[in-house]
Amino acid sequence: MAATFFPPRILPMNYVISKEFHRKSSELASRFSSSLAFISNPFVSGVKHEGNSTFSHSFGFLRDYKLSGKCRARNTKVLHAHLLLTDYLQSDVFFVNSLLDLYCKAADMVFAHRLFDTIALPNVVSWNIMISGYDRNSMFGKSLDMFCRMHLFGVEPDEFTYGSVLSACSALQAPIFGKQIYSLVMKTGFLSSGYVQTRMMDMFSKNCNFEEALRFFYDASCDIVACWNAMISVAVKSGESWFALNLFHQMCRASLMPNSYTFPSILTACYELKEMHIGKGVHGLVIKCGVTDIFVETAIVDLYVKFGCMSEAFRQFSLMQFHNVVSWTAIISGFVQEGDINFALKLFKNMREIGHEINSYTVTSVLSACAKPGMIKEAGEIHSLLLKLGLNLDAWVGAALVNMYAKIGEVGLSELAFSEMKNIEDQSMWAAMLSSFAQNQNSGRAIELFRVMLGEGVKPGEYCISSVLSITSYLNLGSQIHGYTLKSGLVSNVSVGCSLLTMYSKCGCLEESYKVFQQVPVKDNFSWTSMISGFAEHGCADQALQLFEEMLYHGIVPDIITLTSALTACSYLRLFKTGKEIHGYAFRSGMGTDTVFGGALVNMYSKCGSLNLARKVFGMLPRKDAFAYSSLVSGYAQKGLIEETVLLFHDMCLTDVTIGAYTIPSILAAAAILCRSDIGAQLHAYIAKLGLQADVSVGSSLVTMYSKCGSIEDCQKAFDDAKKPDLIGWTSIIVSYAQHGKGADALAAYELMRKEGVQPDAVTFVGLLSACSHSGLVEEAFFYLNSMFEDYNINPGHRHYACIVDLLGRSGRLREAESFINKMPIEPDSLIWETLLAACKVHGNFELGKLAAKKVLELGPSDAGAHVSFSNICADVGQWEEVTKIRSSLNVTGMKKEPGWSLL
Repeated sequence: MAATFFPPRILPMNYVISKEFHRKSSELASRFSSSLAFISNPFVSGVKHEGNSTFSHSFGFLRDYKLSGKCRARNTKVLHAHLLLTDYLQSDVFFVNSLLDLYCKAADMVFAHRLFDTIALPNVVSWNIMISGYDRNSMFGKSLDMFCRMHLFGVEPDEFTYGSVLSACSALQAPIFGKQIYSLVMKTGFLSSGYVQTRMMDMFSKNCNFEEALRFFYDASCDIVACWNAMISVAVKSGESWFALNLFHQMCRASLMPNSYTFPSILTACYELKEMHIGKGVHGLVIKCGVTDIFVETAIVDLYVKFGCMSEAFRQFSLMQFHNVVSWTAIISGFVQEGDINFALKLFKNMREIGHEINSYTVTSVLSACAKPGMIKEAGEIHSLLLKLGLNLDAWVGAALVNMYAKIGEVGLSELAFSEMKNIEDQSMWAAMLSSFAQNQNSGRAIELFRVMLGEGVKPGEYCISSVLSITSYLNLGSQIHGYTLKSGLVSNVSVGCSLLTMYSKCGCLEESYKVFQQVPVKDNFSWTSMISGFAEHGCADQALQLFEEMLYHGIVPDIITLTSALTACSYLRLFKTGKEIHGYAFRSGMGTDTVFGGALVNMYSKCGSLNLARKVFGMLPRKDAFAYSSLVSGYAQKGLIEETVLLFHDMCLTDVTIGAYTIPSILAAAAILCRSDIGAQLHAYIAKLGLQADVSVGSSLVTMYSKCGSIEDCQKAFDDAKKPDLIGWTSIIVSYAQHGKGADALAAYELMRKEGVQPDAVTFVGLLSACSHSGLVEEAFFYLNSMFEDYNINPGHRHYACIVDLLGRSGRLREAESFINKMPIEPDSLIWETLLAACKVHGNFELGKLAAKKVLELGPSDAGAHVSFSNICADVGQWEEVTKIRSSLNVTGMKKEPGWSLL
């Protein structure tokens, strides 16, 4: 084990080194002898330069020098030169060891090592001085090297040797070497030494090796408080807080008095276990034991802060006789977390006035307090203070500055704070700046900065990756970042995994998103919620609810966001019963009054047609947001309750709720049902006032509303106002043209839509075919019917075929229409036969009308309209017997013809 550190050396070489060193030292002696006069009393007064000093004088000389507190390298060299004039360095190893110790205390380890190499036969004290000297001067690697060399020369270590080398192992976090030392301790019988036990436990504590520490603790049968403290500390750091409390209980039963090192660890364990009552009991024991150490008092304050008991925390803080920067920081951060920003800033001001130093942790707490809109003045003052103190160059403080300005909304100042930082290799700075861009939805600058980061050679960590993924909607870039996370191993990180699956969900790649979700090794609540939300928002409601059930099966407790996503899925599927069950769960959990969840509840009940429950939940909401209003307005509109719709929208306008683009379509739909162009015009003016006329969904609703009110010119104006219409917008104008007999305009709009790169769907083709039907464009209609499948892989449905039948019927080509129906690839429904029946009535075709009526009655026997239509055909051709027969069948079956109505 030791041979790898030092080559073997033969002892006679020490004598050669000794001679050479003494020769050079003699030269130094003559040079430094005059310097003795400059070394102040007490130790110079007793020195005789003639070389006839007695042993007692020299011993007193060394003792007084050590006690003088002037162990400097230069003074030690002068003393060394003086001792060379005597023969003590050659005859007595005590003097060499004393001088060696002085060099170590003076931090001149190079000269100490040279002196050590002159010793012909160094004893264990000599080795211990060198090992502890290197240890004391933070040269821990050299300390281990010296121990290995000692072992190689066969010198038996003592307890002080083991104690020093174990300290070096702790500092270097070298557990493998520590285990080898542990074996030697066991072999040489020093396991019972309290000094060795303490250092061994300290090593295990700093390396957080719980199992090895526990084995040693029981093997050594530790009976000193320091070992118990170290074992408790290891347990807490390793997440074994219950074990730590059990040890503490055993310690007290063994009559071992806990001290100021015991209580901070135990108080930390109480917080980790969320055991406030145990923490209060420990606080009482602290008072009983009379421990008034500042660290224990600070730990008590910190405990109450973490549990949110700020009144008790402040009381304990006020009772402290002395405060350090940790206690100040704890109480300030506590009030920041509680949202009492003004008092937190007042405490910080008091801390500064008293003259207490502040550190980076204090500053970051204060910066987070100023990270609120409207606090730009306070933020600037703190920033100025940091510049004055030079703390702005600290990486964590710089990151906190960037985050503060980002949350205030001052991205420019965030960039300024970022540019002031010098350490460009620190990831926290880049992560903070990327997060700033992400919070302010500046995807372009975020991606640009990410590329600069890579160009500077800085490897992005989990926070950088998560920030970029949270804002990007570019699938290509997201896939490349995914590849990087796979290569770097970051894909297993929970936050990175969640960001990846969210990115794929936003890009519509739900399959890839689910694959990433399955690969996340430890799925937390956020992971499940992100995937459930992704499914719910992209129309995969079945998968969302299935995943929600799986989440509950795994024992993951859903939060308010998860429940809201599950309710969204219920709304899509119209699952009233499941939605009520989720409502009940949220009510029992105390989350039923949340504004966002309440809006989702109103939406679910509205979509499921239960408007009474929707209105009841709406009335119970402590704060009604735009989504809740819009959901209820939409529910009323869909049910045709026009008066309620308009009144609720009026109430909404009287509140301070912001009316968004998602509310307007529902109220426009109500105006369209009423065919009230005057109400529609007022709404249009209100929309223009809000600046929403360019919104795609609003524009489409305006087009539909004006179309149903009979104003095609206003349709065109509303469509022209919309900024970059989407598929729904284009389809709305095509359908409007079709309904008003403007077939050529409808086809022209379709061609413009294709040029804009918008692909049609089945509804678009219904509008096109309807336009052809109303304008008698037979050839064009068949062209578009064939184009559906050939160009866009859309299978025509019953409504498309009904348009063709209607077109042929309007053109008087009834037999051709019949032949078309018989050759259809799908079974004709009642709509298609009703269309043919209507055409037969127009053209007076009794025989074909009779066939069409028969088919309609077979598919819908309770259809009174089919009976009436066929009755009218019979009447037109003089078949009064048939008319009588049909009217009689209506009376027998109890069917009634609905009366016609008109708004005119």
